[in-house]
Amino acid sequence: MKLTILGCSGSIPGPDSPSSGYLLESGDTRIVLDLGNGTLGALQRFIDPFALDALFFSHLHPDHCADFGALAVLRRYHPNPPAHARLPVIAPANAPQRFAALYAPNAEEQAETDLSDVFEFIPVPAEPVRIGPFEVQAMPVAHLCEAWGFRVAAEGKVLAYTGDTGPCPQLAELAADADVLLSEASWADFPDAPEGVHLSGRQAAEVAKKAGARRLLLTHVVPWADGNAILAEAEAVFDGPADLVGADRTYDI
Repeated sequence: MKLTILGCSGSIPGPDSPSSGYLLESGDTRIVLDLGNGTLGALQRFIDPFALDALFFSHLHPDHCADFGALAVLRRYHPNPPAHARLPVIAPANAPQRFAALYAPNAEEQAETDLSDVFEFIPVPAEPVRIGPFEVQAMPVAHLCEAWGFRVAAEGKVLAYTGDTGPCPQLAELAADADVLLSEASWADFPDAPEGVHLSGRQAAEVAKKAGARRLLLTHVVPWADGNAILAEAEAVFDGPADLVGADRTYDI
């Protein structure tokens, strides 16, 4: 299983990275977790977007889903699209309405917009989703809206992705014995951090250590935060290898 970072900037695109988006490949199957601002451009550097087999959304804040509108334009209006079925989109239940609003410029067009001609919308289910060799289990996490973490298994390996979340009990199950925990770490630890919003580097490391994850990859650092400080506080807690991800980097899981 190969992980490619399409974007990793938290909350907004940064000077060196789009917002959140992660390409996973196993054999000939390709899935993407989140498609934030700027990630569709990055995706085209690695694969033909028509080669995607499924798209998963952890939640529907713009920094995790804004490029869906651009993907809809591509899939509807490319002059020479390859033969393809509707793209499965596994997302929170209100995704069709949210994405129609991204695509359509006014209330009249939104009322008539139906993107199901090119997308198959699937509300995030309780049971695992199978896409080729991938098995993806969603778990609810603590954020400001409906939000999910994803536990992705393929080729005998497991990647756990937190999405956006504050500390919550579900993270230990999400990351249990994972080969890689891809965890948000939006800021350095500080007193009185708001609950149910984001993790610090220290908190991400505590999840990885408690869950027995073998490697910790930190993502979603906001552009105004000190990434090196976030990594340092994570390394002080987690005994295994830890790293800040970067846009366009690839990792073998």
